[in-house]
Formats: sequence, C-alpha cells, structure tokens
Amino acid sequence: MKLEMKDQPGQLVAALQPISAVGGNIIAVIHQREPHAATEVLDVQIVLELPEGRLEKLLALLRQQGVKVVRIGEERLLYECTLIMIGHLMHTDISDTVDQIDTTGSAEVTELSLVMPAIDSPSSARITIRSTTRTEMERAIRILRRVAEQKNILIIEPLESV
Repeated sequence: MKLEMKDQPGQLVAALQPISAVGGNIIAVIHQREPHAATEVLDVQIVLELPEGRLEKLLALLRQQGVKVVRIGEERLLYECTLIMIGHLMHTDISDTVDQIDTTGSAEVTELSLVMPAIDSPSSARITIRSTTRTEMERAIRILRRVAEQKNILIIEPLESV
C-alpha cells in the first residue's frame, strides 16, 4: 500500500495500528522523512499480508485515522507485458506516452529502461505494462500502438499472447 498522511508526530503509528487490529502482518515499511521538505504530507509504502476479507475494514480504520490510501499494490495488477519501443522517444515526449496508458486507471507502466546512443539517433526503451485484467492489457497495448503510430515509434511486441 502507498499511504499519505499528515507530517506530524505519531501519524506513522496511527497508520500501522489498524493493520494489526485487523490481523495483518507488516513485512516492510518504507518511509523517509526529508527534514527540509516544505510539504505537510508524508508518503509511506507498506508491504503487508492481510487475511482474506479484511481489506475493507482496514481501509475504513485508516480513513478514521486521517490516512489516505493512494494505492493498493500487487493484487490489483495481475497481468504483465514487456515490449520494446524504438524511435525518437525523448523528442516525442515519452512521459506523454506513459501517461496515456497510466490514465486508463486499470493499466500502468511499471518499468521503463531507456537507452539513448546519441542526441540525433533513435533511442530504445524496454517498457513493462501491468493491468488488472487481460482485456485491460489488450486495451493498454492498443493505446501504445496508436501513440506509437502517431509519434513514428516502432513497437516490438512479445510473440506469446498477453
């Protein structure tokens, strides 16, 4: 889970207690407070195991503590596909390409590795997309194909089906 909470003393404990209350097991907490940050919001990532059927209760308890759940991880994105893109990726705004997939809400780019041999040469990228369902993966790949055609980018797709 990725959580957002007020950057105040005791807020991390307030976020962790509900996990224990519903029988969850905390595996890892990733939290780094920047002492000079001008923000009043703190981001925390928590890896946890949760007994079946307890998620809704946990979410309700977190809301009561004033903790916002930004993302719930692995269970949501079950399908994965890795593709290769070749072209002038930076000049055609690769962040826009990623955003067009991410804004679907059911698929997102989870990895992107970029190689740029020279300023005027085409670059290549390995892009990994994860989605909630097979249908949503196919939709995300259609979006990528459409964007690639508009931006003159070659897409190399895996031989196996999604």
